[in-house]
Amino acid sequence: MEIAYQKMVKIHYTLKDTDGNQLDSSLGGEPLEYMHGIGSLIPGLENQLTGRTAGDKFHAEIEPALGYGEYDEKLVAEVPRKQFDTGAEITVGQQFQADTATGSMIVKVTKVSDDTITVDGNHELAGKTLCFDVEVVDVREPTEAELEPFVTEGGCGGCSGCGSSGGCGGCSGCGE
Repeated sequence: MEIAYQKMVKIHYTLKDTDGNQLDSSLGGEPLEYMHGIGSLIPGLENQLTGRTAGDKFHAEIEPALGYGEYDEKLVAEVPRKQFDTGAEITVGQQFQADTATGSMIVKVTKVSDDTITVDGNHELAGKTLCFDVEVVDVREPTEAELEPFVTEGGCGGCSGCGSSGGCGGCSGCGE
């Protein structure tokens, strides 16, 4: 069975940066299981997996635009220390949720001084080319329970290709 929209997929993977440093791996543990086509993986890896079958092994290099995005300097801010709880110790590397004009986001403290705290809202892998070694372990149909969150009262779970919000009975843009 080929990997396609709403198929359940199990993969083993090793993720490295372009210098060969291992960043993550499922080897030695359980394979990663996900539903294909619903945004569970970064777009570049999901694109590389489409059409593959159990037993396939491949290497993929994913550019930032199809990974965690380009690094955005606008997501780095110096915040006056007085805006933080004065009794709390704040250290480099600490992460917390911040409320912004566009909603909540996770930020990481990158610098602490007497007057300001610098925070970065970029994903830690933003701006990086990601190198994956992947083995497709299994591809199967989802169970009814696995599909349930994607089915609305109208019977349509929405569309992975055009962004239809569901309840449409089909997608005129991509045929799903």
